[in-house]
Amino acid sequence: MIPCFYQDFDEEIPEQHRTMCKRLYHLWILHAITLAVNLVGCFVWMLGGGGVTNFGMAIIWLILFTPCSYVCWFRPIYKAFKTDSSFNFMAFFFVFMAQVGISIIQCIGIPGWGNCGWLATISFFSYNLWIALLMLIPTLFFTATATLSFIALTKVHNFYRGSGGSIGKAQEEWTTGAWKNPHVQQAAQQAAMGAATGAMMPDQQYSSNTPQYNDNQM
Repeated sequence: MIPCFYQDFDEEIPEQHRTMCKRLYHLWILHAITLAVNLVGCFVWMLGGGGVTNFGMAIIWLILFTPCSYVCWFRPIYKAFKTDSSFNFMAFFFVFMAQVGISIIQCIGIPGWGNCGWLATISFFSYNLWIALLMLIPTLFFTATATLSFIALTKVHNFYRGSGGSIGKAQEEWTTGAWKNPHVQQAAQQAAMGAATGAMMPDQQYSSNTPQYNDNQM
């Protein structure tokens, strides 16, 4: 069985970028764990009278955003460190800034959005103390995720600008044909396909095996 993704920090990532890349991977793991803990918190919240909507939304957050966050921002930054690709850095910044915004919203905890954030947790203390305390656990997870995500975004941005990267460099990479680099193409295809990256393989095989015809044959 061919895996959808392959990563080897020691073999593929340059030593000077390895620590930062690993920390971003650990941040993605924390994000996934937070969504799982939030699901449990929303389930307890529902049992306490918080409504089914929050629990249903928590399921969607976990199922949808766990694979999408891996594909849409971790894989681009992994490829960016691997190939020194400005285009992948730009893809990471574009998606991860949205990720930071979503993490802040989750931390706030607007009722009906499927997140055990501060607003939802504090307001439930007057109804059921024990359930509110359990809801406080994913709230703290969301707070840690949002804080660490903002710090990570700042550090990667400072590193990229310090290394001479810019939007112009990403545009130059596109216009000069660096976008045709197979590593860059692979990262972009994975981001576009999302969780269904397995469907890429037949398309790639088809494109590589497409017969070529000359004028006489046509």
